[in-house]
Order: sequence, then C-alpha cells, then structure tokens
Amino acid sequence: MIQAKAVPRKPALDPATLEPRTGSGYPEPFRAAVAGREKRALGDALGLTNFGVNLVRLPPDCASSQRHWHSKQDEFVYVVDGELVLLTDDGEQILTAGAVAGFPAGKPDGHHLVNRSGKTATYLEVGDRTEWDEVDYPDIDMLVRYVDGEEAYVKKDGTPY
Repeated sequence: MIQAKAVPRKPALDPATLEPRTGSGYPEPFRAAVAGREKRALGDALGLTNFGVNLVRLPPDCASSQRHWHSKQDEFVYVVDGELVLLTDDGEQILTAGAVAGFPAGKPDGHHLVNRSGKTATYLEVGDRTEWDEVDYPDIDMLVRYVDGEEAYVKKDGTPY
C-alpha cells in the first residue's frame, strides 16, 4: 500500500509549499551575482518576529549575497546539502552538508557563500531582526544606511542608488 505524504499543519509546514523569492533588491550592477538565488522565508510563514529563517537554494555559479557584514544583526548558516565556498576576510573554505558558520554583529569581516560546484546547494540562513541594522559591502561601492528613516542602498560617499 502506498501511503500519502502527510501534510503538515502549523506550527509545522512543508517548505516546498512556499513561493520562493528569487534574486535580490540590490541595485545594478550588483544583483547579477545573486540572480539565481531562491529564498523561502520559513520564519515569516510561521509568524516568527524576533529572528528570520530562510531556506536558500543556490544554483551553480551563484552567490548568496555580495560579501558583507552587519552592524547590529547576527547571522548563522547551516549547509543542508551540496558544497559551498565561504569567503571571508581570512580567505576561502569549503562547507559541505552539516557544516555551520556564524557571523557576529558589528564584526567587520565581510562574508558570503558561493556555489562553485556543478550542483545546486541548499542552506538555512538564520538572522535576528534588530532594528536600525546597517550593512557594509567591503568589496564594492555599496552600503545599506537609513535615509529619512528608511533603509536604502547608498554609495560609500552617501549618494543614493
């Protein structure tokens, strides 16, 4: 007898039922590096308010983000499957399924993940939702700052994108 897959009900859910967000809100020319990225906002779907959880799929030759660090928000990643390269100020290292990495708030160590393998990789991304967080992108001319109380992408000289 074939058993039907049980459909979870809250507080559980099947991530595949969530519509993924693709790409990024980065200004051009910075969004191309993450164009294939898919995020499913698990935390939002479950009503979490103190921290966010995203299930992220990175196809080959795609980055998780531009290399960055946060002023007030901690970040944590857990590799579910596949192989990713973690790039930080200390260089590169390969992360495979089961590996974790953490990035404390306020530590100016730019980081991101890149999929250089030939297969899609999946990871969980967890971050807190501390207000007034600003983001620095050390390799490119971009910052996230608050302009008139709203989060905005700006150039390092403060000029808006």
